[in-house]
Amino acid sequence: MKVAEILEIDGCRLVEPSFADLTVDPYTDLLLRTVPDEARLLVDEKEEPIALALHDDEGWHAASFLFREPTLAAIECFEAVGGDIYQESREAWLSAIREYYSAELLETTFPALEDLRPDREGKIRDLLDEVWGDRTGTPCLDCCCGSGVGTAALRAGGVRALAYDNDPALLALGLSKGRLVPSDTMCIDAQKAPRYIAPVPLGAAFMVGEIYSYNTALWRSIVANLLALTDEALITVGTEEEAARVQEWCAGQGRETEIFENRRDPLYDRWCCVARRA
Repeated sequence: MKVAEILEIDGCRLVEPSFADLTVDPYTDLLLRTVPDEARLLVDEKEEPIALALHDDEGWHAASFLFREPTLAAIECFEAVGGDIYQESREAWLSAIREYYSAELLETTFPALEDLRPDREGKIRDLLDEVWGDRTGTPCLDCCCGSGVGTAALRAGGVRALAYDNDPALLALGLSKGRLVPSDTMCIDAQKAPRYIAPVPLGAAFMVGEIYSYNTALWRSIVANLLALTDEALITVGTEEEAARVQEWCAGQGRETEIFENRRDPLYDRWCCVARRA
């Protein structure tokens, strides 16, 4: 379902300019600058507020409270207008929000040039079958998903992949090619992923790096946040040295680790690290 469908209105603009901005408190105050003649409060299955929509002479405007608390002023504004309360599951609203911002990204971002070899998705699928076997229906994160080849491979194997990256052009490419699903895609900083994502059983990061001394802290943080959200993670890199670094980071997080060489492709996903909760 789309944002407007859930709120049962013709159209709606979210005041937060991007998915990543959904954690930023001042956007609630921005919504409240509206002089509304109608209001709709969306609550989840536990009757907790997850969005407020206000209508004025320019149309409907809304703020989402998925990742921040609604303010007292927001609730008082709704009550003053005498608005209506709607209810939807938190997951359904979150999917609608992800789809909304994916559509915005497609409209505003020129896609990157195609970056995939035709056979790469099949090789990743084969690797996934070796490492995980049949995990049909299992939620999985695709960290630093790029243009979505890993996401496409995961979905082809029956896994529900939730993808995220901070490169809008690559995401636009993946969305335009159908490798990324709008309702399961986010443009966020992978170092801040736990702000937006609940833990799931599986996680993957295909072709992490390239890892050098100057960016080690960045990739270590990204891997640590992926591990914090998953029970088991598959991380691929280009060289054995990079794999050893990733293995050290995972072991430092208390994970049981295994590294191995993947000979399916001479360029991509050459070395793999599997990290599981002990």
